[in-house]
Amino acid sequence: MAFKDGDFLEVEYSTWNTSDSRLIATTDQGEAKKAGIFNDKGRYGPVLVILGSNGVIKGLDKELRNMQAGEKKKFTFKPEDAFGQRSENLVRVMPLSDFKERDINPEPGMQVNIDDTTAIVKSVNSGRVVVDANHPYAGRDVTYEVKIVKLLTTEQEKIDALGDTYNVKPSSAQIKDKQAEVIFDDKVKKDADYFIGKASLVASAFNYLGGIEKIVVKEEYTRPKQESPNK
Repeated sequence: MAFKDGDFLEVEYSTWNTSDSRLIATTDQGEAKKAGIFNDKGRYGPVLVILGSNGVIKGLDKELRNMQAGEKKKFTFKPEDAFGQRSENLVRVMPLSDFKERDINPEPGMQVNIDDTTAIVKSVNSGRVVVDANHPYAGRDVTYEVKIVKLLTTEQEKIDALGDTYNVKPSSAQIKDKQAEVIFDDKVKKDADYFIGKASLVASAFNYLGGIEKIVVKEEYTRPKQESPNK
């Protein structure tokens, strides 16, 4: 069974820099800890890949199409099928004053947003800041070990997976007659990230779920319990 554009896959993977076999990303928490790259704010376990959405590197998107659910394979990709070749045009020298105006104190290794592009500060010297907008692994071969855990087939599964992806998994999602009713209860922290995630969930559902014509979002709030005043 070949997969195609628009298919929702749950996958597990690990990625290495091929030249030195250094683990650079993984969905396995145990492996992340062993390699010293564990992030206590990160999410581990199967992740959603929507084929054709540019959510993974080009080479992996191509190879996933020829795998089967439950299958595990290992691939090595050249830069053109991974994170691209390095471009010196993406390396810029900027005056330190530009950062001071934004209340940013740049340091080597810091990630910054420059003209809506993510870049890494490479050096800070004599009032000048060198930033690099190349992907950290641009120009390098990378190796992936990937397992397709499951093909998601129902709209319900797909909405739940989108919710997980944007950290706003609904407490309930019902789909009937091309309409989805999505409910977020008060277990979901409704902060700024929630509203961004909710908007992303709705946009992605319309983009990738052709069977849905309308989405109704409901939010539940419970009055916080208050302690009785001391007598």
